[in-house]
Amino acid sequence: MTTDSVLHSFAYGLDFLRDQVADVSAADMVAQPTGIPNHPAWTVGHLAFACELLGGALGLSPWLPTDWADRYGSGSVPVPEVSRYETKERALAVLQDGQFHLTRGVQALGESQLNAPFPDEAYRDVFPTLRHALTQVLVGHTSFHVGQLSVWRRAMKLQPITRAFE
Repeated sequence: MTTDSVLHSFAYGLDFLRDQVADVSAADMVAQPTGIPNHPAWTVGHLAFACELLGGALGLSPWLPTDWADRYGSGSVPVPEVSRYETKERALAVLQDGQFHLTRGVQALGESQLNAPFPDEAYRDVFPTLRHALTQVLVGHTSFHVGQLSVWRRAMKLQPITRAFE
């Protein structure tokens, strides 16, 4: 899989996410219907945080406030409080910025860098190389959370968006 195809899938998934939250009110961004653990406010922030984490593996400097790790990192728990999250517009802008940073970073990598061992040895069973990490996080992880938003929309009884995620 080429980095161009991975970046294309990543952009497509984030565009679909933006479509799914376009009609969601500020109050509903933190709504948690029964059985649905991740609301849109957390999901958008989590994906922005994932961009920064992966950017670190590429050698990019951090760009998010330090509290994002606690609010959106692994093990964080979404809460139904609007005041704990950025506005939808701000969160989507931060995600767009993360996408830009990460895309530029990936485009600058050569084959030897892509095929180098993943820098954090603790993750090498999952990500033997940087290429593996990029593919899994940008395609698999993003799609997983974008899919959760589709389930969330149904649980919220919102109209389905007209675009399919294929």
